[in-house]
Amino acid sequence: MSTIPNPSPAASRVRPLRGILLVLGAGMLWGTTGTAQSFSDGALSPYWVGALRLGVASLFFLAYAGSINGLPHLGRQLAGLDWRRTAWAGACIAGYNLAFFAGVKATGVAVGTALAIGSGPIWAGLLQLAGGARPGPGWWTGTLLAVGGGVLLVFGRGGDIQADPLGIVLCLAAGLAYALYTLLNKRLVDRSAPAVTTLGVFLVSALLALPAAGLWAGPLQITASGWLMVGFLGIASTGIAYLLFSTGLRGISAATGVSLALMEPVTAFLLALAVVGERPGALAYAGLAALLAGLAIVIRAETR
Repeated sequence: MSTIPNPSPAASRVRPLRGILLVLGAGMLWGTTGTAQSFSDGALSPYWVGALRLGVASLFFLAYAGSINGLPHLGRQLAGLDWRRTAWAGACIAGYNLAFFAGVKATGVAVGTALAIGSGPIWAGLLQLAGGARPGPGWWTGTLLAVGGGVLLVFGRGGDIQADPLGIVLCLAAGLAYALYTLLNKRLVDRSAPAVTTLGVFLVSALLALPAAGLWAGPLQITASGWLMVGFLGIASTGIAYLLFSTGLRGISAATGVSLALMEPVTAFLLALAVVGERPGALAYAGLAALLAGLAIVIRAETR
């Protein structure tokens, strides 16, 4: 009877390392969101910002998936998706966008960002525990250190500090929705092509978010600079970013994917220094160091 040789340690690390790099790249693109919004005139409702970027991202995924698969083949691939899980993932993305932008509006950028982004990895770990999976001690150590560093980084940059109860609930709900999306998406991309999966998920999310934005924010009123901002957010910060994220999830665990998304506040911080001209205090730099150390621990735990 023949035996299949075990892969070498170096070969077994290739797939997670590729996934890690792709998810870190997604986090860097997500981190451009705040800087992009700073160049707009601020007239567009945050509900419409969240909804329109999902609509633009859906068009991006349709164009990308159609170009590499051909429309007839793409239709067959879409029909073969697990649409029950796809619909739930799309609902989570729509809920994340609407809850995040509404929560940040109520609590301020510092509190809202810290709660929404910081709670996501914790939710992911708890959800995996509830589902029978047990992230290891290395993941928990690195994640908690990274989350704590992210909180220090956000608050160290200053900004309005508001403790609006509803806003806090919305931001925590946004973190939960993002964690749920990642767990669902991990199952989807393990069975279907990431481009097709993201197309299905974002079509659902846009169909849910656009009517909700019209209901809560009224008729769309947008300027030319608003369209430029939404275009960038939809294609780069959402479309390309989530395509990288979904592809990267094929090689790493869902919990690690959520943790590595904490590269977003790192990128936002660096762009604020280089582009916006912020001058944060020592607390922000201490948070940056802790966050990067935590991510290094998570990466080590994933590749071992």
